[in-house]
Amino acid sequence: MIADKGTFAEWFEDLDLKIPIEETYAEKLAIAREKTGIREAVVVGEAKVLGEKIAIGVCDSFFIMGSMGHVVGEKITRLVEAATENKLPVFIFCCSGGARMQEGIISLMQMEKTAAALGRHDREGLFSCTILTDPTTGGVTASFAMLGDVIMAEPGATVGFAGKRVIKQTIGEELPKGFQTSEFIEEHGMIDGIVQRKRLRQMIQFLSVVNKQSGSFASFTNGLNSRFYQLSQSYAVSLAWSKKTPWEKVRENRKIGRPATVMFIRNIFDVFVELKGDRLYRDDPSIVGGIALLDGQPVTVIAEYRGITVEENLRRNFGMPNPEGYRKALRLMKQAEKFGRPIISFINTQGAYCGVGAEERGQGTAIARNLLEMSRLKVPILAIIVGEAGSGGALATAVGDEVWMFENATYSIITPEGYASILWGDSSRAPEAAEKMHITAQDLKKKKIIDKIIPEYGGANMHNVRKISEYIKVQMKNFLLKKNSMDRNEMVEERYKRFRKY
Repeated sequence: MIADKGTFAEWFEDLDLKIPIEETYAEKLAIAREKTGIREAVVVGEAKVLGEKIAIGVCDSFFIMGSMGHVVGEKITRLVEAATENKLPVFIFCCSGGARMQEGIISLMQMEKTAAALGRHDREGLFSCTILTDPTTGGVTASFAMLGDVIMAEPGATVGFAGKRVIKQTIGEELPKGFQTSEFIEEHGMIDGIVQRKRLRQMIQFLSVVNKQSGSFASFTNGLNSRFYQLSQSYAVSLAWSKKTPWEKVRENRKIGRPATVMFIRNIFDVFVELKGDRLYRDDPSIVGGIALLDGQPVTVIAEYRGITVEENLRRNFGMPNPEGYRKALRLMKQAEKFGRPIISFINTQGAYCGVGAEERGQGTAIARNLLEMSRLKVPILAIIVGEAGSGGALATAVGDEVWMFENATYSIITPEGYASILWGDSSRAPEAAEKMHITAQDLKKKKIIDKIIPEYGGANMHNVRKISEYIKVQMKNFLLKKNSMDRNEMVEERYKRFRKY
């Protein structure tokens, strides 16, 4: 179902227990082997999926509930070690009731062994993905199942550490509806997404291709320079700054119906696959991130997402990220660095969300960590301000080698209303504040805070999204070609100097 026909070759098929076991356990193993036709609860090996060579492990819940004892742990570990040696990506289909009770403490040790093997695979810059099926619980959840670079789950799968019965009996807590399902853990930021079984082959191929260590954008060069010249000439003619005042530009960016960042993503990139979750608390819908293809070349995309309707704005928290949004963005950016993918960040936020919960979960810490880590990521970073860019909440995803702004975008330390309230005690003076703050793209280009102004052709709207996107796409490829020729340490040093000069 997953592997290309005739390509699967099993590894370590005859691996057996090397520890003394009780007779009743031996009988249980014999029954399981006869019933399933396999020797243990996992089968491992190599295969091709749509032509891509991978190392693969598949757990079987019909073999003693897929529980992990010495042999399961050993086969998973050897699979990962062989993949590390042969520079292969690892895909593991997880299905388990947890540790195998009959093997006691030896079973417990498999958790560390499998985790450590994946750690070595990770240090070699290789890709791993786990797919959680029904059920994935206990010691498997608390080890290799939750350590993939990408973690996917099948719809409706039971996924959790402690079983529901254990929780109820131990602490007497009433469990919420949908507890420990794929959908529950997706909402709580623990997985990248939910995938239907019929889409698994395509997903595996995509992830195998885009997560190879890379960094070359040579394929852009064919015809790009002449195309870039043609577009830059034609767009230069139409690039006439609007007559809007700074305050009018602020209002333009807040207008319901202004295109959301995801609309530009859909028009600029061939493919965009969203990856969710901060792996700690929640998936924040105000920041969207994932892997995209730019004329076939993989990039990581981060975007603050303000809706284009009132309902969508409410669901997206008006594009104001919580700490978990910034942590999700950083997780994806670190993943981009591991695989040599450039980072494209789209900014459109009034600022970081300032609620009680955000403070409890460390809003300031999350922003600070992004600023530090982005300054030293060894991949190109391009930041594009689409609408409003408010204070540290915007800067937290805008530490770029270059920063571009839409013609009517604004970038400021605080909203004009906030500025007027603090300095003059009168928020109604916001239009005056907007003028005084020098927040427009034109002001900031003069100050050399930004590098490029993107034309909007009369104001970004649903009718000219494609035209604006075409301009951005050509400019973006030119940026990546320029950065591709740079030494990575030199690029980081230039980024440091860029912000050091202010």
